[in-house]
Amino acid sequence: MQTPATFADLALAPTLRAGLEALGYTALTPVQAQALPAILAGRDLVAQAPTGSGKTAAFGLGLLQRIDTTIGGTQALVLCPTRELADQVGKQLRKLATGIANLKLSVLCGGIPLAPQLASLAHPPQVVVGTPGRVLELVQKDALDLRGVRALVLDEADRMLDMGFDEPIRALVKRTPKDRQTLLFSATFPDAIRTLATAMLREPVEISVDGGAQPATIETHFFEAEPARRAPQLAALLLQFNPASTVVFCNMRKDTEEVMGSLAHYGFDALALHGDMEQREREEVLVRFSNRSCNVLVASDVAARGLDIDDIGAVVNFELPTDVDTYLHRIGRTGRAGRNGLALSLVAPNERNRAALVEARLLEQGGAPIRFERIAALDGKPRGVPQATMATLRIDAGRTDKLRPGDIVGALTGETGLHKDAIGKIDVYPTRSYVAIARAQADRALERLRAGRIKGRRVRLHRL
Repeated sequence: MQTPATFADLALAPTLRAGLEALGYTALTPVQAQALPAILAGRDLVAQAPTGSGKTAAFGLGLLQRIDTTIGGTQALVLCPTRELADQVGKQLRKLATGIANLKLSVLCGGIPLAPQLASLAHPPQVVVGTPGRVLELVQKDALDLRGVRALVLDEADRMLDMGFDEPIRALVKRTPKDRQTLLFSATFPDAIRTLATAMLREPVEISVDGGAQPATIETHFFEAEPARRAPQLAALLLQFNPASTVVFCNMRKDTEEVMGSLAHYGFDALALHGDMEQREREEVLVRFSNRSCNVLVASDVAARGLDIDDIGAVVNFELPTDVDTYLHRIGRTGRAGRNGLALSLVAPNERNRAALVEARLLEQGGAPIRFERIAALDGKPRGVPQATMATLRIDAGRTDKLRPGDIVGALTGETGLHKDAIGKIDVYPTRSYVAIARAQADRALERLRAGRIKGRRVRLHRL
């Protein structure tokens, strides 16, 4: 059978064409070309595929194809490791489902109040996207019935197991029909994933998309770290390479705040992202990083799983992770979509054994041996630290207020006289919205918006 090259080559329902057109999808990515024929044929699937490979559209089209909106009950369940990833998956599935009338999709995650989710389940959604813990909690409260599930997706299964979701996943699977279709996606394939696949899937098709290996477009550097001066060395690296946007990975969540504080001291627009933050805090950090109001994000591995931005200029390992797959997954966040990437690693003497494992994997894949470089730590506060190009305004109104991005653009260009080129990314949530404004014009825009109206009404605004 010939491998399809475009979505037009697939036997997709006409209702899915509208979503593909809305997203501008025509050519298939490698994971879509390999996975979709099997998924559409109803086969179980195990896919090794990294973040950013197009896997959401692959499983999304498959499960939406099987939805029957003429009957009630939950027919598809997608489990994700984090709230951020679940939100992103939910948004993309809604776009893919643009042409499907009367489809209800709910995102059910922990970290937000349970009562609104319980109320929303009075009319069961056909599609549920959520984190294992919260979905299981709702099932155990008899608020969610999984007996009608036709398709089950385990997205980023390796991270769900890393986060301790093994038992909740198994408990949920037992609540679904045995003849369901199961799709498992994982960036890495440790033994625990193979055990999970054996227990839950029936004669699955196995595919692998090369993404764990270091892409050729990523330039890598390893630097000798002085443990006591690692933070000023990090600042020196950012000044020397001057990437437009950077994700700095820390192994411990407590380190993210300390490193962020050190970078802020040197004058960088840095924010931290870790698992102890409240949902709104996490959302606002991700919004500000993605809209260029912050140019350095200091993150833990788990918190960064929901980060899906194609043009990250550089990834920095503040310290090397304890396993090679995590290293490869980290650096795979730069150099996407045909752009060149940059990966910088600070390696202390007690981390040389980790570096040796990374080097062995790279050599297996035809790469070069690691050559350690030196970087002098900053001494004092530097001049000319690059600033973020944008600033973010938060508007305390959103989708529930019928606010749309066009309303915000209209208010900014009309009420404030701001040129549309000064307006960046706009994110609209149920009760609040965020808009990026060119940094030099943000205060003026805020002042004039406060004096005026958006969509005929006054709203509260804040500069973040």
